Amino acid sequence: MPSLQVITLGCSKNTVDTEHLLYSVKDAYSILEEDHSGPVDVLLVNTCGFIGDAKEQSIQTILACARRKKAGEVGKLMVFGCLSQRYADELPDLIPEVDLWFGARDLTPLVEALGCQVRKEWINGRVRSDGRHPYAFLKISEGCDRRCSYCAIPFIRGPHKSVPMEVLAEEAEALAAQGVKELIIIAQDTTFYGLDLYRRRALAQLLEKLSAVEGIEWIRIHYSYPADFPEDVLLQMRDNPKICRYLDIPLQHIADGVLDKMHRGVDGAWTRELIRRVREKVPGIALRTTLIVGHPGEGSKEFEQLLSFVREAKFQRMGAFAYSEEEGTFGASHFKDSVRPSTKKMRLERLMTLQSGISLAYNQSRIGTVEKVLVDDYTDGFLVCRSEFESPEVDGEILIPYNPADFDGAEAVSFVGKFLRVEITDANEYDLTAKVIR
Repeated sequence: MPSLQVITLGCSKNTVDTEHLLYSVKDAYSILEEDHSGPVDVLLVNTCGFIGDAKEQSIQTILACARRKKAGEVGKLMVFGCLSQRYADELPDLIPEVDLWFGARDLTPLVEALGCQVRKEWINGRVRSDGRHPYAFLKISEGCDRRCSYCAIPFIRGPHKSVPMEVLAEEAEALAAQGVKELIIIAQDTTFYGLDLYRRRALAQLLEKLSAVEGIEWIRIHYSYPADFPEDVLLQMRDNPKICRYLDIPLQHIADGVLDKMHRGVDGAWTRELIRRVREKVPGIALRTTLIVGHPGEGSKEFEQLLSFVREAKFQRMGAFAYSEEEGTFGASHFKDSVRPSTKKMRLERLMTLQSGISLAYNQSRIGTVEKVLVDDYTDGFLVCRSEFESPEVDGEILIPYNPADFDGAEAVSFVGKFLRVEITDANEYDLTAKVIR
């Protein structure tokens, strides 16, 4: 069979797209590892086009692949995903070494260009790009109907479109059969799920359906929008033992003027009240958020409000990035990007330094506690684990030093995909150390 390599850039939603694609062509191609550097018959690049740094990475990756083709290592080079969807008219002329370009909204033309057909029974199939880990991302919808002024996703990915519950349940069953123990629910906005299909927000009902899948032990929610948050989801989190007490809810800012310019549909008071209700209804929940610094309208006063909010909220997990003006967005055409790059950098550093101390205090508060963890991997003499309070790839890890005598001589790799009870023994701002409770 001809060989096929796919390089996937960007977010976990792109990873899911690649895995569905690979399932559609797996009977026609020998699939190589993503980091393969030798000859390949067909090389695909799944691109990201969200913000400036991601676009630059995608372009540089495509150019590197074009050099491989010129050197005779690649037979055919194809590009798909967000970048090629966003710049479909410009890219073919800029990088003529690419044989075919495809967008991000429908993979059918790409599958057909590879000489295959998208069969109905393959809709739930996935070839997992990293099958050794016991978790998988489950994309419950595509596109977005929100109109945040800084975001290009709606015109890249199109309008919101939910995947039917029965299709997602079948996909979850197939993943469980491959050894997946944890599902990570993702979408552009997970709280919007169901409005197009069922005329209501149906995330809580979906969680119930997925938690009935045998073999799935944990379900984790990412990318929840704060406006009109469906609070029946919190009841699921509180009462359903399979739903992790963990919520990724990007808030972006707290200053009213900045939130208004962002078109977030909430103000600072709403945001604070939502956090209060979430923590009241789900005691012990770990909150992850994402914030933007340097957005138009953020002066020194608004930035100080953001710092004060972070000190007050004490998010267990937080990520942040500097505002990037994106062509085609409302913000780019209506607001001046008035904050200097050096100021954005300084503010980002101050914000992350503040969060570093908060994260350290939270992790250290867990020393001496007993927690249930899932073993993700074994590397460098450690079992690499997570509790319900850590999400893979974005949060820290719980590390257990592996001594065969402590495990009755069992091989370390035999514990990957298993749950253990551990006592937290040490912590830094990112990771924790633990020992197994016998």
